[in-house]
Amino acid sequence: MENFTVTTPLWRWQSATAPAAWFFLTITGDVADGIRLAAMSGQWLDGRKGFGSARVEVAIGETRWRTSVFPHRESGGWLLPVKAAVRRAERLVEGDPVTVTVSL
Repeated sequence: MENFTVTTPLWRWQSATAPAAWFFLTITGDVADGIRLAAMSGQWLDGRKGFGSARVEVAIGETRWRTSVFPHRESGGWLLPVKAAVRRAERLVEGDPVTVTVSL
């Protein structure tokens, strides 16, 4: 299993027509490249799924969970959704710099 750690701001996306908001971390640069290579490696052949996503294990503070990261065209990196339970547990709000470890 390979681990990649980065600190990046938490941001919110909200549809103009829906009341719900989604929160993400954008992973770019060398860390994004490392995730891409690990997701495509021989040991992780089934790691790439729908929309080019990659299944990962994530840690923020004391909170750990399994999710997927999704390719982000604008940055060339990955989007990591951060669910409400994680934001509450780690007391995260929009704009906070978040240190995240992504493993795959």
